[in-house]
Amino acid sequence: MSQENSSNKQPLIRYVNRQQMSWRAVDVERLVDEGHLARAIWTLIGRMDPGQFYQSIESNAEEGGRPSFDPQLLISLWVYAYSQGIGSAREVARRCEYDPAFQWLTGLQEVNNHTLADFRVEKQKELDELFRQVLAALSKEGLITLDQVMQDGTKIRAQASPRSVHWENQIQTHLERARRRVAEMGDPQSEEASPREKQSRARARRERQERLEKSLEELEKLRTLKAARSPHKRVSITDPEARIMKQPDGGLALSYNAQLSTDASHGLIVGVRVTQAASDWEQLSPALEQIGQRLQQPPKQIVADAGYTTRGFLRKEGMGPSKSAQGI
Repeated sequence: MSQENSSNKQPLIRYVNRQQMSWRAVDVERLVDEGHLARAIWTLIGRMDPGQFYQSIESNAEEGGRPSFDPQLLISLWVYAYSQGIGSAREVARRCEYDPAFQWLTGLQEVNNHTLADFRVEKQKELDELFRQVLAALSKEGLITLDQVMQDGTKIRAQASPRSVHWENQIQTHLERARRRVAEMGDPQSEEASPREKQSRARARRERQERLEKSLEELEKLRTLKAARSPHKRVSITDPEARIMKQPDGGLALSYNAQLSTDASHGLIVGVRVTQAASDWEQLSPALEQIGQRLQQPPKQIVADAGYTTRGFLRKEGMGPSKSAQGI
C-alpha cells in the first residue's frame, strides 16, 4: 500500500522559466580575473600618449555638446578584439552585450558598431602612431630584437560578390540613381516611415553614393597605371578598393594583399601593410621602410620566400646572397 501511494506522488520540479525579466546587481570589477588579458591591454593603452586622439573631440566643458567615448576605451576594445581574432565592428558591438571581458572594458556601456567602425577609419594615422609607441615599449623591454624578421603575405577575400563588379557606364548609372534618391530624402511625402527608419535609410543611401563615387576614383587609378593593358576597367561597387587576385586554390577573387613582418625572437608583429598589388614582388622595400620608421633601425636579417627577392630589390638594397636578405 505504501509503495502504491509513493508511485502516485507528483515530484516537485524546479522548471526553467525563460518567459520572465529580472534585475541583477553586477560587480563589474569581478567580471574578469586580475590577470586577464583585457586588464593588461587597458593598462598598456593607458600608458601610451593619447593626446592626438583627444584633440579632435569637439565637445568640451565650456561650450557643451554630447560627450564622446573615451579613446582609451575604443582603442582597448579593438586591440582586445584583434587578440581574439575578431575584426568586425558588428561582432565587437555584439560581444559588448554579453561577453564579460568586453563588458568589463565598457563598464556595461553600450557601444554601437557605427561608433567602432568610424573610429577605426577616421583615426587610422593616430592608431598607426600608437602602434609605433607599443613597438618602442616592447623593444625597450627586449621583446623585439630585429635579429631576424620573417616576411609573408596572404590574400584576404573582400566581402563583395562577383556580381558587384561593373563597368564605368554602369557605375555612372547607379550613381545618378543614388544621387536622386539622396535628394528625395528631404521630401516628407516621399515615403511613410518612422523617424528612426528614415534616419537608417538616409544613412544607407549616403553610404551607397559614397561607395559609387569611390568606385569611379578607383577606376581612374586603374586607367593611370602604367601596367594597365586596357583603358576599360571594372571595379566592385560594394568594395571598390579590392582587386582581382589569384587565390591559393588557383581561383580568382576580389581580394587584398595583407603583408606581415614578424620579429622571430618572440613572434611579435612589427609591421602590417595592406596593398592592392596582386603579387609580392615589390613588397619587401616598403616593409623594411616601415620597420625602420617605427623602430628607428633596420632588421639585421629578413627572411622571405623567393617571390619577394627579385634582382631589382637586391640591387636597390645593395644586398647579396650572404647579406641580410634571404630567399627561401
